[in-house]
Amino acid sequence: MTMDVRIEPVVLQGRHVRLEPLSRDHLAGLTAAGRSARIWRWMPIDGSTPEGMIGLVDAALAALAAGTEIPFVTIEQATGRVVGSSRYLALAPAHLRLEIGWTWIDPEMQRTAVNTEAKLLGLGHAFDTLGLRRVEFKTDALNEQSRTAILGIGAQFEGIFRKHMVMASGRARDSAYYSVIDTEWPDVRAHLQARLARHAPQEGSR
Repeated sequence: MTMDVRIEPVVLQGRHVRLEPLSRDHLAGLTAAGRSARIWRWMPIDGSTPEGMIGLVDAALAALAAGTEIPFVTIEQATGRVVGSSRYLALAPAHLRLEIGWTWIDPEMQRTAVNTEAKLLGLGHAFDTLGLRRVEFKTDALNEQSRTAILGIGAQFEGIFRKHMVMASGRARDSAYYSVIDTEWPDVRAHLQARLARHAPQEGSR
C-alpha cells in the first residue's frame, strides 16, 4: 500500500506561539535568541555566535531545498519575537513517521506556555493533520535535562544508539531515542493541553 502523505512547510498557529517556515529573514532574530552558549552544549554545532547561526540556518535551508527536512522558527505571539527553532526531519512519509529535532529555545522561554504549545503544535500537525503513526525524538544520552523533558511530553524511551554522532569536539555521542505513536497521541495531547492550561496565567502576566 502506498501512502500519499505530503510533508511540506506550513504555518502552525496557536494562542501563545506560531511556528512558521524558516527563512533567511529570520536570521537576526535567531541570532539574538540563540546567543546563550548553554543552548548549544549538547548540539553538534554551536549557534551562539553570528557565524555559527549563519551556518545553522544555511544547513537547515539546504535540507529544506533537498526535501529532507522542514525547519520552523518559533515566534512568541504576544511580541512577534523569534525565540527558537525546530525541525521535522528523518522524513519517512511512506512509513508514516518523522522525527522532531534540532529543537532549541531561548532559555527565558523554557517551562513556559510558549515552549509547551510549540510541542503541542508540532505533534498535533504530525498526527492530526498528516495522519502519521509515529514521531521520534533523540538527544545526547548525557543530556539528562533533555531526556527528562522528552519523557515529560509523554514520549516512550526506546534505547541508546551507541557512538551515533560525532560532536564538534570530536566526542562520540551516544543518542537516546524516544517516540510517541498514534495510539498514545490522545493521552499525550491531553497531558500537554493540561500543562498549557497551567502555564497560561503565567503567560498572561509576563
